[in-house]
Amino acid sequence: MYIFILGLTLGSFYNVVGLRVPEGQSIVSPRSSCPNCQRELTWRELIPVFSYVFQKGKCSNCKATISPKYPIFELITGLLFVLSFYLIGFDLELIAALSLVSLLVIITVSDLAYMIIPNKVLAFFIVLFILERIFVPLDPWYDPALAFIVALVLLLLVGIVSKGGMGGGDIKLFAVLGVVLGLEKILLTFFLSALIGAVFGGIGLIIGKSKRGNPIPFGPYIAVGALLSYFFGTEIIHWYFSTFL
Repeated sequence: MYIFILGLTLGSFYNVVGLRVPEGQSIVSPRSSCPNCQRELTWRELIPVFSYVFQKGKCSNCKATISPKYPIFELITGLLFVLSFYLIGFDLELIAALSLVSLLVIITVSDLAYMIIPNKVLAFFIVLFILERIFVPLDPWYDPALAFIVALVLLLLVGIVSKGGMGGGDIKLFAVLGVVLGLEKILLTFFLSALIGAVFGGIGLIIGKSKRGNPIPFGPYIAVGALLSYFFGTEIIHWYFSTFL
């Protein structure tokens, strides 16, 4: 329960980070306000998920509709924190898991809102991941550095071949993720995110939600691929080799 509440609380903060950093705004001040009437929100209106439910998705002052993305990402963060604890337990690796979830939530919020993965966010987390991998190393110990280099070079080549089809933010995100995931799992992340993106992109074309040639935010697909790789990558790789090779 405690880690779920922590996830909800941080999820609310990650919404702020994901929406303000790309705009060059402070994540500390001013306090959150209604996007419509600009009234500063009280503490009762800032309780993750519950405030949205109690207010029936509307501002208590102007009655304007509040976007459901706020409670959705709060809830997703809380659930992913719980999943991390369930799968890892009381272990130092849990710190890396929660850090990974935090990064992916923030960049998903930013990418969906602005189609930007902020450099400041990536810079903060690559330092954090390096420190974490010093104290909670992968096997072999040089795997994070190798994964960073391979991911950066591979995605740069993809970006060049696709003539801008892979955004700079996505390329840098893969490199940062390499530090926490390692070589094997960052390669799996690339495969899974491309597969998931292709499936949902195809569905979007079929139902008319997207048009061929129009850019789409790829960060959310990378986030899903990275989470699947981090938590279930070993099982996925073993299943693949035992089934197809």
